This record gives sequence, C-alpha cells and structure tokens, in this order.
Amino acid sequence: MAPAIPAAMERPHFIGIGGAGMSGIAKILAQRGAKVAGSDAKESATAESLRALGVTVHIGHAAEHLADDASAVVVSSAIRADNPELARAAELGIPVVHRSDALASLMDGLRAIAVAGTHGKTTTTSMLAVALTELGLDPSYAIGGDLAGPGTNALHGDGEVFVAEADESDRSFQKYDPEVAIVLNVELDHHANYASMDEIYESFEAFTAKIRPGGTLVVGEHAGARELARRVADREGLDIVTVGESEDSDARILKIVPNGMKSEVTVALDGVEHTFTVSVPGRHYAHNAAAALAAGARVGIDPAELAQALTAYTGVGRRLQLKGEAKGVQVIDSYAHHPTEMTADLEAMRGAAGASRLLVVFQPHLFSRTQELGKEMGDALALADASVVLDIYPAREDPIPGITSELIIAAARQAGADVTAVHDKAAVPGVVAGMAGPGDLVLTMGAGDVTDLGPLILDHLSK
Repeated sequence: MAPAIPAAMERPHFIGIGGAGMSGIAKILAQRGAKVAGSDAKESATAESLRALGVTVHIGHAAEHLADDASAVVVSSAIRADNPELARAAELGIPVVHRSDALASLMDGLRAIAVAGTHGKTTTTSMLAVALTELGLDPSYAIGGDLAGPGTNALHGDGEVFVAEADESDRSFQKYDPEVAIVLNVELDHHANYASMDEIYESFEAFTAKIRPGGTLVVGEHAGARELARRVADREGLDIVTVGESEDSDARILKIVPNGMKSEVTVALDGVEHTFTVSVPGRHYAHNAAAALAAGARVGIDPAELAQALTAYTGVGRRLQLKGEAKGVQVIDSYAHHPTEMTADLEAMRGAAGASRLLVVFQPHLFSRTQELGKEMGDALALADASVVLDIYPAREDPIPGITSELIIAAARQAGADVTAVHDKAAVPGVVAGMAGPGDLVLTMGAGDVTDLGPLILDHLSK
C-alpha cells in the first residue's frame, strides 16, 4: 500500500521535470497516484517515460503550462527567478516547493538510506536499489541516473526501505532525516555555493545532524569523510561505521581483484568475510559497493545475502556505461567532471584497456568549476593517450570573463598530454573516428551533453 500523498503533492507541477532529480520525484508521485504535470526545455526519453506513467509534460516554459488548480510548483536550484511558470505561480498564489522538500516528504514513514558525498552517490545508491530489489525487498528509490536493468532512475516500491541520492551541491540534502546516511567522500566542489572547505564541512555536519536517533553514519576512506567522522564522533547515539582498505576500517576491504570490466571484491564486516563481483572496473566502485554493504547491514539486511545480491548490479547510465563497439573500438560514457572523478575513471579504464590506447572526449562542466579546478582537470587528462576537449558546458551558469576550456588544455599540455581543442561539437565524431583504431577505447567524459556523442562516434566509426 502506497504511503499517503502530502496535500501539496496531490497535483504538483514540476518546472524542469526532465532533470534527473526532478523526474525521479515526479515518477514516484505518479506511481503513488498523484496527478503530476510539468515542463521541460526539450523533448527527451525521460519526458516519454513520464508520459507513459500518465504525467503531462509540456515542452518549453510558458505561463499557460501551469494549471490553475496545481497544488504546488516544484523547482530545483537550477530554475531561474524569471521563469514564466514561476511568475504565474506567484500570481495564482500557488506554493513553491523545492525539489529536496518534495523528496523528503516521500521518505516520511519509511526507513531511509541517504547516500551523500562529492563523488559516487549515484553508483552507490544504484547498487543498493538493485541489491534490495534482487532480495525481493521492493524498495523505493530516487537516483541521479537510469539503472541499466530497469532503465529508470526512480521507483515506488511497497517495501519499508527508501534509498535516495542526497545532493550536497545546494545544501538541499540537509532536508532529509535518514535512518542511515552514507558519506563517501568530502571535497571542495560547487564553487558557486561553497567558498571553502570549512563551509563544506559545516554543510555535511548539518546533514549528519539530521540522522534519526539511534541511526548510523557510514563513512568512506577518503580523508575528508574521515575528518567528518572525527568532527561528529561525540554526537550522542550516533553509530559510525568506517569503510575502506585500512586496518582500522569497520567494513574492511581485504581484496580487489580486477578482471576485465569487473572486479572480485572481498569485504570483512563484523568478523565475517564476504566475496562478490562488482560489474564495473576501478577501486572506487569496489569502495562504493562496500559502503552499500555496510549500510544495508545497518537496516537489518543479512550481509551474506546482500553481498551476493550486489552482483546483480550491472551499471547505471553515464557511469562507465558501454555505449557500443564499432571497427574494434569500444565507446564508453563517463559522468566524471571533477578531477578526482576523472582520475579514478581514467585509471579504471587504463586498467581495463590494457595495452590499447585510451582516448578521451572531455567536456568541462560549469565556468566556476573550470575556474577553480581547470589545472587539475588538465593534469587528469594526462592519464589518457590523447584527448579532445570541448567548450565549457554552462548548465545553469552565465559565462565568467576569461574562463574557457583553454585553461584545461594549457594545463594538460603542460602535463605532457596530447590534446586537441574542438569548438564545434558536431565535428567531434569525425575527429575521433579519424584518431581511433582497432583495440582503442574511447571515453566520452563530462556532466553535460557530451553523452550525446557516443552513438554518433560509433556511427562514424562504422562508416
């Protein structure tokens, strides 16, 4: 039986309903019986999947898209104040609800596991969602990417567990009150919202303060996550579980054995060893799986059963997702856009590629991130045999004078990288097809629309 729908969510209108976070909430509400509508800038597979659930999706933003009887307008931090539907909501006196508040209301009455961290949230949330489903626990989940199996980023389940990706970028994860919180890592990112590591730590401390009494904080081995654990260690009633390869980890990763595009992982938890397969290469994905195992155990799931269920995870969209192969060249898509993520995925692909060449098509994401981390992005690209770098994908930001992808290109060349600048995105498939040969691995990388290039590159290669 579906939980009751909050009155404000009975007839919600989502501005930007096609976004990963927004669409997930809209899907769950529709599955619970709400009359959902919304708008998005362009047609997409997500819009079609929403319509299949009975959701009304308008293309483009216009005041007339907002129904007079809407119970609330749901927005994310990406929606600008001058949006015509937002202005219409003010005229009609329709309350405006932030995406995070809408998601928090969906977790009410359920055993929530919230997955946070600068990197790895989507993968870890997905691993838990897949494993719990495999065990027949019928969880609800809201994820920032589409699961490879179900092909969706969100689902309403009849089970008692709700697994949610908790986004720190705009501090909205402070709205949730999970039974178990996972913090994989803590680094400085989202520079338009955070000016320093102190602000980042303050934000994560506020998130952990919302863990329900008697609940658990699972922290990864990253130095920032362990520092967070130290800062909140004296919080009364908080159970802290550390995950990592170090001897003092509560959930200790004993072994990671690479095997092509998979790894065999052994984790010791509460004195018992569990060995299972992680169907994505790279140490960071093994760490994500270990965190999922520790978190699931803390909501009462048998660790031995959960470990085996984790083998059912086959990937999530844009997280080292194989897009196809043509003329002996594999094309894989990566969402990595922060230097730490870029380095981790490039090292994982270097191991999987073996002696073959690793070619990267990188699209920087956000002017503010490029301004702060452009050099480090360039350094990461030196791990590839050759790279194509596109112009910055602006997303929600306006340009910053003097900040272009040339910052990354210059840093990459300084680090010894072979880099080609391509300003016309439409020219990239032809450029890459001319570079790649049999046995090479091409990685499209970034959080913007670089993902669209994978099929086009494959098409050029096949010709």
